[in-house]
Amino acid sequence: MDNRTAGVAIYCGSATPALAAAVAGHLGLTLGGRELTRFPDGEVRVQLEQSVRGRDIYIIQSTCAPVNEHLMELLILIDAFHRASAGRITAIIPYYGYARQEKKTTGREPITAKLVANLIAEAGAHRVVAVDLHSAAIQGFFDIGMDHLTAVPLIAEYLRATFDLTNTVVVAPDTGGAKLADSYAFMLNLPLVVMHKRRASPHDVEVRAVVGSVIGKRPIIVDDIIATGGTIRACAHALVEAGALPEVIVAATHPVFSPPVADYLNDPLISSVIVTDTIPIPAALRLPKVQELSVAPLLAEAITRLHTDRSISEYLRAHRERRPV
Repeated sequence: MDNRTAGVAIYCGSATPALAAAVAGHLGLTLGGRELTRFPDGEVRVQLEQSVRGRDIYIIQSTCAPVNEHLMELLILIDAFHRASAGRITAIIPYYGYARQEKKTTGREPITAKLVANLIAEAGAHRVVAVDLHSAAIQGFFDIGMDHLTAVPLIAEYLRATFDLTNTVVVAPDTGGAKLADSYAFMLNLPLVVMHKRRASPHDVEVRAVVGSVIGKRPIIVDDIIATGGTIRACAHALVEAGALPEVIVAATHPVFSPPVADYLNDPLISSVIVTDTIPIPAALRLPKVQELSVAPLLAEAITRLHTDRSISEYLRAHRERRPV
C-alpha cells in the first residue's frame, strides 16, 4: 500500500471475484474479508470481518447472471458497509445488469435500469462506477455520483497490436451502435460501416441493408454486449454476402453469453471474438476463438483517481485520443 491507496478497502460479492482480486493486486492491496452465505431458503447473509469505520470502500460486483442474486448481494453489501459507518461507499459495477431495459418500447412497461439505480442509491452507495453502459443515458438515472468508464481504448489497442488493419472496416451492427463503432473507427483510423437490421423475434434478426463499402475488406463488428450472438451471426453472413472477406472479427466489452451463443460464435465466418472480463466466462463457453482482455488496470486507475480526487475524464480522454499515424 502507498499513499495513493491509504484508507482504501476493496471488497467483492460472488459475481466477479477474480476481477476484484486483480484490481486489488494492481493497487498493492488484498481483498477485504467478508462472509457471504445463504440461509436455507436462499436469503443472502453478509458479515464483514473487520472494522470499516471511516474507510473508503469499493465494492466490485457485476450484476450478471444470475442477475437477481448478484444484484441482491450488491445491495446487501452496500447496506452492511453503510451500517458499519464506512466513510464512503463506491459500487463498481463492471457490467450493469438490466441496462437493456432503459426505456419504454411499448405501453405498460417498466424502466428497470432506473429502478436498479434507485435501489443502489437507497441502499447507501455514495457513487457508482460502470463500464460501457448499454445506453449512456443511464448515467442520468442516478441521483448520486456516477462515473462511466469505457473499455474501447483497451480493445482498440489489442486490435491494433494483433491484426493487420490495412484492409479493414469497423462495422456497427445496427444504427443504435453507430456512436460506439465511430469511437473504434476514430481510434483505429478505419472506415465505418453501419448495418440496418430488423428483429423478427427475440432470437431472430434480419439484416435489411449494409451502408458503406465492404467489398474485399475484413470487417470488425463492434458492440457493447454479446448475448445470444444472433445479431453477430446475422451481420457476419450479410457482410460476406455483400462482398466482405469471410474473416469476421467481433469485439465487445461484455460477454453476457446466453444460449445458443456457442453455436452462433462457432460459425466459420467468425474468425476471432474479443471481449473483456467484466463478466466471467464459463469454462464451457471458453471457445478457442475467444480472447479475454482484463479491465482490472482501468478499474484500479479509476479507484486511485476517485480516492485522491483526481479527474477520471482526463485519463479516459488521453487513452481515447491515442490513434495510429
